[in-house]
Amino acid sequence: MGKSSKDKRDIYYRLAKEQGWRARSAFKLLQIDEEFNIFQGVNRCVDLCAAPGSWSQVLSKNLKSDDPATRPKIVAVDLQAMAPLPGVIQLQGDITKRSTAEQIVSYFEGQLADLVVCDGAPDVTGLHDMDEYIQAQLLLAALNITTHVLRPGGTFVAKIFRGKDISLLYAQMKVFFPVVTCSKPRSSRNSSIEAFIVCQDYTPPEGYIPTMLNPLLDLTYDEKNELTGVNRVIVPFVACGDLSGFDSDQTYPLPKGDGAEYSTLEPVQAPIRPPYQTYIDKKKRNELP
Repeated sequence: MGKSSKDKRDIYYRLAKEQGWRARSAFKLLQIDEEFNIFQGVNRCVDLCAAPGSWSQVLSKNLKSDDPATRPKIVAVDLQAMAPLPGVIQLQGDITKRSTAEQIVSYFEGQLADLVVCDGAPDVTGLHDMDEYIQAQLLLAALNITTHVLRPGGTFVAKIFRGKDISLLYAQMKVFFPVVTCSKPRSSRNSSIEAFIVCQDYTPPEGYIPTMLNPLLDLTYDEKNELTGVNRVIVPFVACGDLSGFDSDQTYPLPKGDGAEYSTLEPVQAPIRPPYQTYIDKKKRNELP
């Protein structure tokens, strides 16, 4: 799809380029903070599945320290390489490995993080049941490493795909966080099953020892694989952002000023190693059939 048609379709895509964000997802984290104030008092933060870096950008520009002598520390983790960002420590690693968790803590000089965020998602297939399952596994991997690096009382924010079995995932979050809320930022399209889970006041069970083998505790299910009894939970749903503001599903006209035509902008940060790079390389070498 060409730049012009994409610009016309997505107002947040255009705003991201105009304001210097690497991706439109920056507005999602900003709107979550507007609703939950998750940045307050945060000096150490971890951004999991960080590439291309828009959430790390938001964190670096919004985290402020009460002590002018100490700057907040942000560690961005991803399997893919990411272009450098001022004030952000980049770690290319696997969030399912204990060594990655230990390296994160080492950057904080042995202290634990105040906030962990994760905007990671798999390459969707269009098969909703499969996409929801894979996303749930990614979220549980993020939760697992979070139990290693987050301090008691800290906050965890992650992307989820809302489906019919989402209550099981909510229950796993409730094991570690007494306050769990499902949020839908204004910049997230209504047509998308995407949402974000905001888990506050990290309180691991008494005697719980984090392990990379299995982050979950035993829960009771019935014959339909549904939570029963005290384990059944209903998580609040909150719409984030100015509801009178831009609608991500709405088409807006391209702005024109002083009689000049609208000109498209290049992406703030081009991909370092895009999935289609192999095709481009072969085309340059005339190796395509």
